[in-house]
Amino acid sequence: MLEKLQGIENRYEELTRLMGESAEDYQVMVEYAKERADLEPVVNKAREYRQTIKHIEEARELAQSEDGEMRDLALLDLEELSPKAEQLEKEIKGMLVPKDPRDDRNVIMEIRAGTGGDEAALFAADLFRMYSYYAENRRWKIEIISENETGIGGLKEVIFLVKGRGAYSRLKFESGVHRVQRIPATETQGRVHTSTVTVAVLAEVEDVEIDIPENDIKIDVYKSAGAGGQNVQKNSTAVRITHFPTGLVVACQDERSQLQNRLRALSILRARLYDMELEKQQKEREDARRSQVGTGERSEKIRTYNYPQSRVTDHRVNISSYNLPAVMNGAIDEFIDELSLREESDRLASIGEED
Repeated sequence: MLEKLQGIENRYEELTRLMGESAEDYQVMVEYAKERADLEPVVNKAREYRQTIKHIEEARELAQSEDGEMRDLALLDLEELSPKAEQLEKEIKGMLVPKDPRDDRNVIMEIRAGTGGDEAALFAADLFRMYSYYAENRRWKIEIISENETGIGGLKEVIFLVKGRGAYSRLKFESGVHRVQRIPATETQGRVHTSTVTVAVLAEVEDVEIDIPENDIKIDVYKSAGAGGQNVQKNSTAVRITHFPTGLVVACQDERSQLQNRLRALSILRARLYDMELEKQQKEREDARRSQVGTGERSEKIRTYNYPQSRVTDHRVNISSYNLPAVMNGAIDEFIDELSLREESDRLASIGEED
């Protein structure tokens, strides 16, 4: 670990020098300053750790002194310094954990009704509201990309963008099958039904990260579906993109112009392709860290929302909340915090194996 810290400190000092040399090139200096700022907390903690280790070594030498009073003082210092060194080492290891490079990105979320018919569509709408409340509480913005409503207030599918710093770092854990157990409004005999909704979470991808050759895609334009009367689109503004190599199809019709819909659809396609490539690489190196959506079967659930018991259980970390109304109003940090902690523990363990 000390060798890693020395390398980070050397880079920190080099960046300080480079910033001075590139004062006339503002863009370059900003890049150096950003990297230096990212390293600074680790460097400060490393220097404190190194100083503590030095004091421990000095105290150990004094503990061998023939002077009884000096020896007692040295032993007292060791009692205080040893736990401090252990705590600093733990904190530094946590700071050295490689972060997911996508954590600070915006998120494209896709919610689709799974098993359960109209009740699944109604719960899909409930989940969309839950994530909307969660985003609002964190001062993130939501933009609907496309949605397919049912006639009774449900959603067969909704795709939306969540814009805000750190959105992916929190919402990436929501990917998977969400199961609901409740009495549907249309149920006359009061029987509890079980339905599912699938949630996919994709980090928004920059254009330069995924190159899509024009020959690999087909772009169709058509008239957007309207509510009738004055709302019917007279022009073909909706866009559907088919990606031949993968068979992926992306449609977007909620923007006002064909160009906006085309750009939005390409953005979704890039995110899906990026996610597919990342998943492929992860499977080659290690077991996937993140649960995938799957087929929407009840047995693949990551979380259960039990309305009769007012209970929400996350099956990945075996945590339950008995305040379902609060959860549906966006109070899902209890689950996300625990999942984040587990992910960080796994990464710390991988660093320990390397050491």
